[in-house]
Amino acid sequence: MRKSIVSLLASAALAIATTAVAQDARPFAGTSITVLMPSPQGPDIASAFEAETGIHVDLQTLSWDDIRPKLVTALVAGTAPADVTEFDWSWTGQFNAADWFVPLNDLIDAETVEDIGVAKIFTVDGKLLGIPYTNDFRVMLINKKHFSDAGIAEVPKTLDELVAAAKQLKEKGVSQYPIGLPLSATEGASTSWYLLTKAFGGELFDKDFNPLFVQPDSAGYKALAFELMLLKEGLVDPASTGLKDTQINEGMFSQGLTSIMISGEPGRLGQMNDPKQSKVAGQAEAILVATESGTTRSFGLPEALAIPKVSANQEAALVFVKWFTSREHQKKNLANGFLPTRTSALSELNAEGKLNSGDALVAQSKTVEALFPQGTPPWYPQFSSGVNTAINSAAKGQITIDQAVQKIAEAAKEAMAQ
Repeated sequence: MRKSIVSLLASAALAIATTAVAQDARPFAGTSITVLMPSPQGPDIASAFEAETGIHVDLQTLSWDDIRPKLVTALVAGTAPADVTEFDWSWTGQFNAADWFVPLNDLIDAETVEDIGVAKIFTVDGKLLGIPYTNDFRVMLINKKHFSDAGIAEVPKTLDELVAAAKQLKEKGVSQYPIGLPLSATEGASTSWYLLTKAFGGELFDKDFNPLFVQPDSAGYKALAFELMLLKEGLVDPASTGLKDTQINEGMFSQGLTSIMISGEPGRLGQMNDPKQSKVAGQAEAILVATESGTTRSFGLPEALAIPKVSANQEAALVFVKWFTSREHQKKNLANGFLPTRTSALSELNAEGKLNSGDALVAQSKTVEALFPQGTPPWYPQFSSGVNTAINSAAKGQITIDQAVQKIAEAAKEAMAQ
């Protein structure tokens, strides 16, 4: 009996000590934070985080289009929309100018920043404003069965080879309009043109934001001429002038109507290879972006987590940011459709055979550049609107290439002056 009592007392003491250690290791246990992210998100995020840290999360989700207005409305009023918020790459310049978010340079370790290479896209004026949690960079997507059916053995590495493959796909009757390319007045048309500008070896602006796309020998001019050539040659569906990128991805490529996506999104590969959601399951494959020179290039459009300066729970918020962007969580979050931003996580998933087109994605991820090396400017949304409006008009034959690039330059000038 005495031994049993001693044993019970020892067990109780150990339990008390263990609890104390756990509490020491979880200094913010009992704290509650709010997190605002786009829908959908994994159903177990809040419970998994609380189980590990003791911090309660009120996870709020909104549609993508509703996130930014909510952030801006709250932050202009000086109130916190949440303790942790979504932070898109395209908001970096605007939100930096407004001084709304906590710089994370001294709060995130250097190893993490190095592992998440696209973190540089959220760095402006020396301030790291967000930690990327989901990777979105551009690759090209192909239907490998279509290529096989058309007798194309090698994936294209140059733009000339890409056009030749598209013509062969059309001539063999595999696809009437082999190339998926959005040409509507939407963001998808802008990002496709940006990618092709990179593919032709150029940039949009110089270091002082002077346009580099107005001369006929410039990469941006060639990129637009290339798009219009694809349309004229019947390699792109004329209906694309009225279609968003999502409609082309889901309504054309995933239905087996097109064979090549010029500006492909890696995160869609899981959906495209799911027989419940796609007619091309097992056929969609990522390839490195074909370029004029044959040396691949790409740019990133990642999404990050950030902490508003008006948050009352910044320390607990930082714990969530670190947890959600950790290698372990990023690997688990692949099941929810999030491509890791950590090179280490991508490489490990690929080695484990869990990554669709893994070799191509890992290779392309190492070439990802910022669209704006100087940092995304605050006038980007107005500029992008000018880009896709001009592209759409040119694709409809309403204006010439020269007029289109001049309109884009004018849109940039007007946006900068606002």
